[in-house]
Amino acid sequence: MKKKHMLGSILALSVLISTVLAGCGGSQTSNGTNSASNSNQASTSPASSSAAAGGGGTLIIARLSDANNLDPHFSTQINSMAVTQHKLYEGLVMMDRNSEYKPLLAKEWKQKDDVTWEFKLRDGVTFHDGEPFNAEAVKKTIDRILDKDNPTPKANMFGMIKEVKIIDPSKVEIILHYPFAGLLSVLASAEGGIISPKAMKEFGKELSKKPVGTGPFIFESWTPGQEIVMVRNEKYWGNQPKLEKVVFKTIPEDATRVAMVETGEAHVAEQLPVTELERVQNSQSMSLGRFESFAVDHIGMNVKQKPFDDVRVRQAIAHAIDKEAIIKGVYNNVGKVAISSLGPKVIGYSPNIKTPEYDLNKAKQLLTEAGYANGFKATIYLNDNKARINVAEVLQSQLKGIGIDLQIQVMEFGAYLELAAKGEAQMFISGWGNATGDADYNQYNLFHSTSAGVPGNHSFYNNPKVDALIEAGRKEKDPEKRKEIYAEAQQIEMEEVPLLPFRSSENLAAIAKNVQGVYISPSGYIDVSQVTIQ
Repeated sequence: MKKKHMLGSILALSVLISTVLAGCGGSQTSNGTNSASNSNQASTSPASSSAAAGGGGTLIIARLSDANNLDPHFSTQINSMAVTQHKLYEGLVMMDRNSEYKPLLAKEWKQKDDVTWEFKLRDGVTFHDGEPFNAEAVKKTIDRILDKDNPTPKANMFGMIKEVKIIDPSKVEIILHYPFAGLLSVLASAEGGIISPKAMKEFGKELSKKPVGTGPFIFESWTPGQEIVMVRNEKYWGNQPKLEKVVFKTIPEDATRVAMVETGEAHVAEQLPVTELERVQNSQSMSLGRFESFAVDHIGMNVKQKPFDDVRVRQAIAHAIDKEAIIKGVYNNVGKVAISSLGPKVIGYSPNIKTPEYDLNKAKQLLTEAGYANGFKATIYLNDNKARINVAEVLQSQLKGIGIDLQIQVMEFGAYLELAAKGEAQMFISGWGNATGDADYNQYNLFHSTSAGVPGNHSFYNNPKVDALIEAGRKEKDPEKRKEIYAEAQQIEMEEVPLLPFRSSENLAAIAKNVQGVYISPSGYIDVSQVTIQ
């Protein structure tokens, strides 16, 4: 689910939360672009008529849910971060479409020793309020995240930072409490956006409604539950976007969002459900955008509750679940069978993890060994997501084959999160996005013993060896050794099955055929920097 610390659940989230907070979490083509065909045919629709012949215009994005907070230090869900990331706010570095780190507000950096990183800042950058971007802004932003007197939800995410030291107006050192190899991933996240010090002082908590960053767009207005409007930053330091304005419209009904693109009232409908896939694919006016995601859907088992405290029971359930049937029957082949809690694009993912194969005889044998030859009753909890409800019904049928009588309990998302964080869910269907693109975000939140409960470890899993591997992965500077550490952790997790990852997700969107350049990042954030309207 998304991001929870972050979200993730995630983090998201991060997160997540599909994923957010959680990670309660489309496939891009090999070159990272919209996979559907393009059309140069002009449209007379309301949305497209706002674009001049040579570009510009207003991009209208219809999406499922509104933001809850536009302050990167306090937002807890993907819908908020998708508005701010690389539009209103920018960080010191960015992760590109190949999961590589590139300069953003920092033009270069180096690691001086295990705990000291130096960043040289870009000159000539100003915030939207006219204030200069400099070392002071970096320090005040990170100090705000870590302020013990006014704690933010992101304090844990940045907890490895001990101090930001100003060397001169264009250079800072970030001093860590301990070696942390994933620092760049944290700084590149939406949570790492640098905020105007003047705005922090002037607006305080009102920054949630009045974002002031350095990005290519400037915040104009927010009508909660309806729309968020931003306009092009004419003084932007980097490459100017073609678009003059971007409008995020909140449209909860799936079919209505798609219809808006079909009729020209919007250019993009995102968070597209698989139930609308065929409609988009058969349309003359829309293309289907499929983009790879960091998010992974999983089935969780609370190892503190009987009978799931017995690893053989968890393994039996893993052998009784046909992942391919779920992806084909529920998700219409959107996404891929997951072999890890990490999506394939996440740094630290291993393609060599051995997973429990679908084998009912093996499942029955394990249940018998555990003393449950006749099965048992259990309850699976989930939020009110259509696809997840369908997954639960498939699981109910599949587990009946080994004698498990599975009851389904559907809850409102917030209520579900609260129940799972308290350890009251026997089994659950959830997911985890990734705000940073680095393995540490998933591993620490989902499997480290100190993350039990609210941060994301809803299985209440506790394995000292896995804890040690996760901590080693945080500190290891050598990328190849780091991958080996995470591969070992993932293999143990798959053998002990506190979570059974079943689907690597995709981000889907319906895109008007007169629009080019739409991209949705693996974190689930729409990128409009290269969008043009014909």
